[in-house]
Amino acid sequence: MGFVLQACLNGARQPGSHPSVPITPQQLAADAAECAELGVTSFHLHPRDVVGLEVLAGPEVATTVSVVRTAVARAEIGVTTGAWIVPDPVRRAELVRGWAGLAAGRPDYASVNVHEDGWLDVAAALRDAGIGIELGVFHVEAARTLLDVGVPPGTVRVLAEVQPGETVEHAARLLDLLGPLGAPVLLHGEDDSAWPVLDYAVTRGLDTRIGLEDTLTSRDGTPAAGNAQLVELALRTAEKRW
Repeated sequence: MGFVLQACLNGARQPGSHPSVPITPQQLAADAAECAELGVTSFHLHPRDVVGLEVLAGPEVATTVSVVRTAVARAEIGVTTGAWIVPDPVRRAELVRGWAGLAAGRPDYASVNVHEDGWLDVAAALRDAGIGIELGVFHVEAARTLLDVGVPPGTVRVLAEVQPGETVEHAARLLDLLGPLGAPVLLHGEDDSAWPVLDYAVTRGLDTRIGLEDTLTSRDGTPAAGNAQLVELALRTAEKRW
């Protein structure tokens, strides 16, 4: 198969938004194990505290990553650095820099959204911590910012993210802008754009992702049973292509 399928297990979904959305480290580990059995080797997840709120604090990040890593020892595990979790960019970078000492609980990579205040400092903090950077590009303006600034050292990929209500034409425009950077691109959509953009990514031979973070529904619009079902459906698409 000519591409990587990443499983995005929970994202910012609220507890109860879907019967199967994983919140606890144990739930995330169980879902990751099911997806790994299908061939997934890359995971993106949002660690939570004991009441289910997203966190960037080292202890919660370490606990989540280490529990999931026990279940999928050979996979890469990534987390978010979303500004909505810790709005203060200085504090956000401080927390991320502290991940350097997390040992087995240190993520392999983390997503940094280019449109957020302080993104360059967060990217530098990840580099200092020895953690790979996944640059989230949500729109044309963010792509142009990245073109102006350049790809920070330590970047493993650019995450081209097509928003809900957008189309494959938006995806094509993002790809055209990001092409000159020469960095690997993972292309995905969200909610109603998730499946069309996944199909488009596969036809372009690009890495992509799927999971309850990106969509709560199967390809036919019915509620998804869970992350493993979404991964299985995505892999069928790739098998037909390759």
